[in-house]
Amino acid sequence: MVRTGRSWDVTDELAHRLSDLLDADPVRTGALVRDWSTDDDLWLRRLAIIAQLGRRADLDRDLLADVIEQNADDREFFLRKAIGWALRDAARTDPEWVRAFVAAHELSPLSVREAAKHL
Repeated sequence: MVRTGRSWDVTDELAHRLSDLLDADPVRTGALVRDWSTDDDLWLRRLAIIAQLGRRADLDRDLLADVIEQNADDREFFLRKAIGWALRDAARTDPEWVRAFVAAHELSPLSVREAAKHL
């Protein structure tokens, strides 16, 4: 659906469904999400970045770091926005981790601005 929908609204709606899959089978689903983070399709990469929105205490920080690092230097607006959104969401439960991540990585100004909204 992401490949054929090719838009942010389809991608963002499907991202919310990944939380259950990550809970049910974190190893296999995590590997799939990591694969998507390097796909040629920008919408699959966006899906990988925002796959953990709302997971709060169940957030897999290593997975989030991996998918962001794969896309941090991409100039695509929708990926930069997704990176910031994912980090902003992570900051709700672990602001220190997000501060450290942002400090240690070269992210776009948009990603940093989005990440820091609630810090």
